[in-house]
Amino acid sequence: MGRELGVERAVVVVTGILHVIGLALINERLVQVKRIAAKGFDSILVFALVMGITTLLVTLLHAGEAAIWAAMYRIPGGLPDGKSALLYSLGAMTTYGHQPLYLADRWHLIGALEALNGMILVGLTTAFLYSMIREVWRPKSRAALV
Repeated sequence: MGRELGVERAVVVVTGILHVIGLALINERLVQVKRIAAKGFDSILVFALVMGITTLLVTLLHAGEAAIWAAMYRIPGGLPDGKSALLYSLGAMTTYGHQPLYLADRWHLIGALEALNGMILVGLTTAFLYSMIREVWRPKSRAALV
């Protein structure tokens, strides 16, 4: 358990860093897209386009982080195959956890820590999406004030 717990700490740090970098890159690109698109489209269309793309990109970001966790389970034999490891990881990160996949006793704490890490990453994403909404959505009454 000691070695696995050390690896888990590294995975928490790596996924946290990747998440922040990923959100920063998404923000940088989509603010540019918003500025370009705003010149020729109604604001609700720009809002829907930017938020739809943002939602897709943050979903892919979370899936990539789940794959990192899945590799942590798979490489040392915590789960029997890659598909099971990814399915377990997505279930843990989203706190869904309805699949009949179980970790060995020595991995239970790590599974719970992945769920905690997933909640934190979802919290960062929620704050990011809220920020994007405030950046992109400019109702006429608010746009006049800015």
